[in-house]
Amino acid sequence: MFFRPKQSPVTLEIASLPAVARNDGKRSMKPDEKLVEQLVEIITHEVLAAMMEQEQRAGQPEAYQCKFDCADQLCVRVCYDKMGNIINAGAERISSTLGVIPQDLNLAKMIDHTLLKPDATQQEIAQLCFEARKYGFASVCVNPTWVSLCAELLKGSPVKVCTVIGFPLGATASETKAFETENAIRQGATEIDMVINIGALKARDLELVAKDIRGVVNTAHPRGAIVKVIIETVLLNDEEKTIACLLSKEAGADFVKTSTGFAGGGATVHDVELMRKTVGPQMGVKASGGVRTFEDAESMIKAGATRIGASAGVKILQGPSNQSSVAREATAGSSAKNY
Repeated sequence: MFFRPKQSPVTLEIASLPAVARNDGKRSMKPDEKLVEQLVEIITHEVLAAMMEQEQRAGQPEAYQCKFDCADQLCVRVCYDKMGNIINAGAERISSTLGVIPQDLNLAKMIDHTLLKPDATQQEIAQLCFEARKYGFASVCVNPTWVSLCAELLKGSPVKVCTVIGFPLGATASETKAFETENAIRQGATEIDMVINIGALKARDLELVAKDIRGVVNTAHPRGAIVKVIIETVLLNDEEKTIACLLSKEAGADFVKTSTGFAGGGATVHDVELMRKTVGPQMGVKASGGVRTFEDAESMIKAGATRIGASAGVKILQGPSNQSSVAREATAGSSAKNY
């Protein structure tokens, strides 16, 4: 649950309400309708939350505990159940009144829970971090401006903070990418997703492409961060994809990644298979862009992906769609005699 601390800018707004004259000559306060609605909403929200807590405490007085994590005037409340399955400790089973419990938490550990849209708000980033704690995602992947907030909100949890460098075009100078990387790590990032210099690759300036990647890797690794190299597959032919993967591997990167999601395309089974074949079994492959369902994620993993970048992580964890489930059951039924 997310809320603003109760030091309350609302109190200040109330004190500054305009005064108006009454019929008896005295001055009275004219309420602002929007402010009144805001106050009613806040009070209702807090009362309902308090009533819910009281009911839970009455039923399990010895077990119900809450922890508050606050950063930049925004707080996250995390509550633990009586079995001690603490979200911020990375438990594999959790209980929560918010949302659906995931079917496969091993899958959750393969997902970078992502929010990279330019108009993302502080509240949305906080929600992203809450969901990452709740479901046990591998990381949250955010723009650099949100790294420090995410690091604060995820403190004490196994969820990593991932950010993007040279994003989304990859057309910044190598020195700029290295600086961005150092700054992001200083603020709390432990995973770096960088975009290659796509134009240099298309022009076969492979030395520049390699220098670009090495600059980020050599900045990140000594500081304990891993590097994923975004090659933007939609803009490349298969030969260029292969070259990009080989350059990334040679530079010491930890992953190759399909897409930014901003170039009009996303991950495909073909691209993931090609990337896996090129880098071999020791390097990670991240499928990102357009992965929105359990079936999408499953197909990418079967193709060789070891990490999934998705903004629909919670939906993915809810499992196969009904139609897919029916098809699976029919297939299983027809082949049951073989087992």
